[in-house]
Amino acid sequence: MKIIILGAGQVGSSIAEHLSHENNDVTVVDTDAERLNDIQNKFDIRTVHGHASHPSVLIRAGANDADMVVALTNSDEVNMVACQVCYSLFNTPTKIARIREAEYASYPEMFEHEHVPIDFHISPEQLVTRHIKGLIEYAGAMQVLDFAGGKAQLVTIKIVKNGPLVDQQLREFSHLLPENVDARVAAVFRKNKSVMPDGDTVLKINDIVFILAARKHITKIMEAWHKTSKSSYKIIIAGGGNIGFNLAKALERDHSVKIIEYEKLRSRFIAEELNKALVIRGDCTSEELLNEENINHTDIFCAVTNDDQANLLSALMAKKMGAKKVMTLINKQNYAQLIEKDTIDIVISPQHITMGGILAHVRGDYTARVHSLQSGAAEAIEIEVTGDSSSSKVVGKMIQDINLPPGCNIGGLIRKDQVLMAHRNVVIENQDHLIVFVTDKRNINDMKRLFEVDASFL
Repeated sequence: MKIIILGAGQVGSSIAEHLSHENNDVTVVDTDAERLNDIQNKFDIRTVHGHASHPSVLIRAGANDADMVVALTNSDEVNMVACQVCYSLFNTPTKIARIREAEYASYPEMFEHEHVPIDFHISPEQLVTRHIKGLIEYAGAMQVLDFAGGKAQLVTIKIVKNGPLVDQQLREFSHLLPENVDARVAAVFRKNKSVMPDGDTVLKINDIVFILAARKHITKIMEAWHKTSKSSYKIIIAGGGNIGFNLAKALERDHSVKIIEYEKLRSRFIAEELNKALVIRGDCTSEELLNEENINHTDIFCAVTNDDQANLLSALMAKKMGAKKVMTLINKQNYAQLIEKDTIDIVISPQHITMGGILAHVRGDYTARVHSLQSGAAEAIEIEVTGDSSSSKVVGKMIQDINLPPGCNIGGLIRKDQVLMAHRNVVIENQDHLIVFVTDKRNINDMKRLFEVDASFL
C-alpha cells in the first residue's frame, strides 16, 4: 500500500515506523528538514520537505497514485485542508486526520465528503479522556481497553506484593473468579519480555498481566483481584485543558473532584461549565497548594496539563505527600523512561493511545481495532473474520487447530452479543470478531495473510 504521512512528530514518525515494517511504501512530509533526516536515517522511508497542504508538495510526495493519506501535523486546519486537496485534486481513496480541537471534533457531520472529506478522524483528547476514565472506574488497572464497541474489555494488572496470585500458577486464576464469570489471561510480561501464558506459568511480583473478559464481568474480576468495592473517590485533576475539563465533567457526578488550573480566564470558564467539581486557580506544582487541598487524603491525583515537566513534578510531589494513586500524562518518551519504579503509578502516553486508533484504519478492512501495549512493544488487535471453510484459513476451525504465527495468541472472540473466551475447542464462525495478542510484531504480516479471505468470496 502506498501511504503518505503528513507530519513527522512523535505520532507521525511512530506510525511511519510501524507501517514501513509491514511492507508498505511510506512517504513522510514535514516542514522540519532536520526531523526528516532523522527519520530517513533510522528507517527505510522516503521523505519530502514542504508544507503538508500545498498541492505541489503532495504531488512530490506521490499523491497522484497514493492509496491513503494520514494527516498528523500539529494544525487541525492544515490536516483538514490537506485531506480536501487530496480528495479534490488526486481522488485519494482513504483520508485520515488527527483533529485535536474539541470544537471541530464535536461536529462529526463536518467530516463528510460534501463538506470536509475525511474518512476517519481521530481526536487524541477524547481517546485519552476515555482511557483515564476507565483507569479510575477500575481500581488497580494500569490500562483498560475496549473491543467490539465495549462488549469486551482488556484490563492490565500488575502483580503486587501480598496479591492473591503471587508465586501461584496461572491455573489458580479461575479460582478467584465468581461463579459464572469467564475470563482469560491473554498475555504476561516479565521484565519487559513476553511470557507465554499457560496453566503452569507461575506469576511473580511486578509481572504485568493482561486479562480479557466481557465488560459486564470486569468489575467483579477487579473486586476479586483487589478485594475492594469502593465506588467513589476523592480526585484532584491538575490541568484544565481539554482533557482535564472533559475528565472532570465525566467524573464529577460520581466522585468528589477538584481541578487545578493556573490561567484565570480558563479557570473561570471551567467553573461556569462544571456542576459539582471544585475549580482551584493556582499552580499544580505548588507544595503549599497541594497541602491546602489535602493531597494526603486524595485517592487519585491525575496530572494532565500541556507541560510534561509540570505533570511530572506535580505527580512526584503528590505521591511524596501522600496521594494514594498518581497518574501523569507524558508526551516525551525520554521523560517517561526517566521515571523511577514505584514513584508514579501510571504513565499515560497520548502517542500510543492515538497510534492504536490510527493503525486500525490503516491496516485495512479486516482490522476493527488496534491497541498498543507495553509502550508499543506489543499489540492487541480486534479482527473480523469473514468467509467459509473453503475461502478462509480460520473459519470452521477449532482454535487449537489454527496455525498462528509465533508471538500471536487468540484471547477471545465476540459473536454477535456474546463474548467467548478462546478455549481450545471453540470453533471460529463467519463474522466473529477475534481478539489477537501480538507480542512479536515482526509477524504482523504473516498474521494478516492468515486472516485474509479468498477474493472469490467477496
